[in-house]
Amino acid sequence: MIMGEPIRVPADALRGTLRLNEPMSRHVSWRAGGYAARCYVPADLSDLAAFLGSLPSDEPVCMVGLGSNLLVRDGGFRGTVVLTHGSRPALRLDGDCVYAEAGVPSPKVARFAANQGFDGAEFLAGIPGTVGGALAMNAGCYGTETWEVVARALTVDRCGELREHVPTEFDIGYRHCALPGGALGKDIWFAAAWLRFRAGNRNQARRRITELLEQRIRTQPLDLPNAGSVFRNPPGQHAAQLIEACGLKGFVIGGARISEKHANFIVNPKRRASAADIEKLITHARATVKERFGIELQTEVRIVGEA
Repeated sequence: MIMGEPIRVPADALRGTLRLNEPMSRHVSWRAGGYAARCYVPADLSDLAAFLGSLPSDEPVCMVGLGSNLLVRDGGFRGTVVLTHGSRPALRLDGDCVYAEAGVPSPKVARFAANQGFDGAEFLAGIPGTVGGALAMNAGCYGTETWEVVARALTVDRCGELREHVPTEFDIGYRHCALPGGALGKDIWFAAAWLRFRAGNRNQARRRITELLEQRIRTQPLDLPNAGSVFRNPPGQHAAQLIEACGLKGFVIGGARISEKHANFIVNPKRRASAADIEKLITHARATVKERFGIELQTEVRIVGEA
């Protein structure tokens, strides 16, 4: 296959599930937020491509995996949400690579790679979202970022065309991935990736995954609804340390609270927070850090929808 050559998927009858007025609080890890006007769960990658090709060209589309990095405002999303995780996405060996579709949870890729005797995938166990989200934001932890292990990526556009890419086609940086023209996330989305890891020891990789998960449990409020790290780390700084230095651990707005365990996490402890509560707390933390340290924190979390 020639890199970048489009692959037209036949527009067969759609086989997925379409829901109207779907509460997004069921599909985001904060367990808060409004409704999506339309919500589609594709049957598989081919069905996803056919569905996108059937939409009007101006239809707003939001791809959602596990919803672990997303806030849908209380007014809802007046477009179509696609739930990639609900389609039983493929995860398999493909030559010397692990092929993972966008809806596969990143920790599942880590375990699969370890069981296949690969080394270097363990960091994915610490990323709470899916492969699609990890690609879109170049997610990383424990010193490794997603695009360091990407051999090739597959995208799908709103015409239903699948296209292979090599990493050099993307502008990749810290918590950043973009295509020339800025269409990524608006008219083009990640559909899958081929990930390349080193040959290693299966048991050692499994132990490393266990150690990393234990570290997450010790340091992060995983027992409460949250969306992972809210802010990116500024150059040479840690967002959590800046927020903590402002005395904001435990600060509450409505039903949302800055975690006492990790200051870069906002939690919804009683599942009563509105999306507005969470967004106000994000705004307050950013303004407080800016006032005290002169540093403008940038969010990792995507915020979509109507206020």
